[in-house]
Amino acid sequence: MSVPPSVLLRIRHRTEYRYARPVRFGEHRVLFRPHEAHDLDVLDATVTVNVDADLRWIHDVYSNSVALVRPKADAAELRFDCTTTVAHRGVVNLELPLEDRALRLPVGYTPEERIVLAPWLAPVDDDPEAAVAHWAKGFATAGADTRAVIGAMMGEIRDGFAYQSREAEGTLPARQTLAARTGTCRDYAWLMIEALRSLGIACSFVTGYLYDPSLDRAAAPAAADGTPVLGAGATHAWLQVFLPGAGWVPYDPTNRITGGTDLVKVGYARRPQDAMPLVGSWVGAPQDYLGMTVEVSVERL
Repeated sequence: MSVPPSVLLRIRHRTEYRYARPVRFGEHRVLFRPHEAHDLDVLDATVTVNVDADLRWIHDVYSNSVALVRPKADAAELRFDCTTTVAHRGVVNLELPLEDRALRLPVGYTPEERIVLAPWLAPVDDDPEAAVAHWAKGFATAGADTRAVIGAMMGEIRDGFAYQSREAEGTLPARQTLAARTGTCRDYAWLMIEALRSLGIACSFVTGYLYDPSLDRAAAPAAADGTPVLGAGATHAWLQVFLPGAGWVPYDPTNRITGGTDLVKVGYARRPQDAMPLVGSWVGAPQDYLGMTVEVSVERL
């Protein structure tokens, strides 16, 4: 099996909240530190805040590394600067061998696997017309090649939907994204998760960062192949699929990426709302809030 070379990536993530006057802040949960594993090492990870604050680290229910930040002073601006350096060795999805029970649908999970995977197998959204399940069945018949089904679904989303970023936080219900045939990376990932779960395939929602050579001023001009990359310059989202033999493998329907070193996983969860990059509270009048700015850069060292 060929293995991609290890690459060094530096990730800078700044989030700034602005208010008309100084307001009081509650605790903020910051999810920015990548998951360390056999394919990725975190060499350095720092978070700084522009006001005096208490900071501590925890592992959440999914074992994601979360920084809990509690500002101690009122302010008209709250800014989080997160910088991470990682060594990424990548995953070659299509060359990971599958067990025979995973080659074709339905995937044959063992009884023990089903106990562990129960949260990742059950669809979450309310879909009274079963529109998402009906759409998923269009890609799959009994005995269909599992990877071919996943690839076809990714291709339909990548080529048949119109990507559209939006400032509003949150993720749309899968049925709404399907009906509109447009959305963000979070919407696309969630649609595919709910669709695959309806076929009995275990999936998890992943949040992280996407490396785009065209946005990297330090990258060689030949680093990009000319294919537009969607979702870079901000936090990104995709999904993991559990396939016996290969384990949890990443799929990015927004860009039809099936591995490599361009996806940097930070956190995963059963639902998108459990893997928000930054969540917090403040106390003041509604009209005090002036807006939020997010800047993300990922550069190769």
